[in-house]
Amino acid sequence: MELQSIFIILCAVCVIIAIIILDAMNSPSKYFVYDKDNRRHRMLRKGIIAFVSLVVFVLIWWNLSLLLDNPAIPTPQTTWEALVFLFQNGDSISGMTMWGHMSISLERFFAGLLIALAIAVPFGLLLGYSDTLKEFSSPTLEALRPIAPIAWAPIFLFTVGYTWGPILVVFVGIFFPVLTNTMFGVKKIDPNWVDAAKTLGATKVQTFVKVMLPAAVPYIMNGLRIGMGVGWMCIVASELYASFGGGVGYFISIQAQMGYWPNVYAGIVIIAILGILTTSLADYLHKVITRRMGIE
Repeated sequence: MELQSIFIILCAVCVIIAIIILDAMNSPSKYFVYDKDNRRHRMLRKGIIAFVSLVVFVLIWWNLSLLLDNPAIPTPQTTWEALVFLFQNGDSISGMTMWGHMSISLERFFAGLLIALAIAVPFGLLLGYSDTLKEFSSPTLEALRPIAPIAWAPIFLFTVGYTWGPILVVFVGIFFPVLTNTMFGVKKIDPNWVDAAKTLGATKVQTFVKVMLPAAVPYIMNGLRIGMGVGWMCIVASELYASFGGGVGYFISIQAQMGYWPNVYAGIVIIAILGILTTSLADYLHKVITRRMGIE
């Protein structure tokens, strides 16, 4: 308890110091002037904010764990020790390594993502372009949209198995955000661009590919970012249903059934890290693509 108390006090001190630094960055000073157009200054500010946010979260988690004294809420220290042990020794119940669980979840996630993009992007472009097709499709889409993707998990797992079942759940979760944002992107295109393309002799196909698709890219990437967050919720939730097959969600499920709560939280931490990495990748791709297209 003494070490934990010292750690908590040190974290609190770090938070106070970081807040003071942030306040100094936002206030004119002869020692440092924050320039929002300076990339290094922005990265420094974001890094400090991220650090403060994470430390505050850990402090709240740690104090809550000590206050409630419930085995289902282990301390961050216990969770970290479980995480290290699992990566060193693997999952003793399933006999798989944590890298194995992670690779299975990632394969399912990216397979569902690619299928969703392959269908949602062209379909969204068509719906945004053709009012007739949109009117025809809207009743079905609006009926399916409110259904939570996880509601399909038992059906998909039973009909197509424990490999394709989670993939299709991820597909459903990512499909609608990408579809909606793609349609919105097409609708936001300046009509003058389309008229200019037609004036220059562009066919409908050329207008579709050369004008509408590039103009909709920022909206498609925004839908992708939202969809990837939903996709991670879907893959984990669908794996919780599975009785075998591996995956981080499956790992969390069997550990919870055995009452190994530090391992459960270690799995949750892994999901959080994978989610952050994939959404960060989407943000990076968005910036690179829009910059090369001259949109930003």
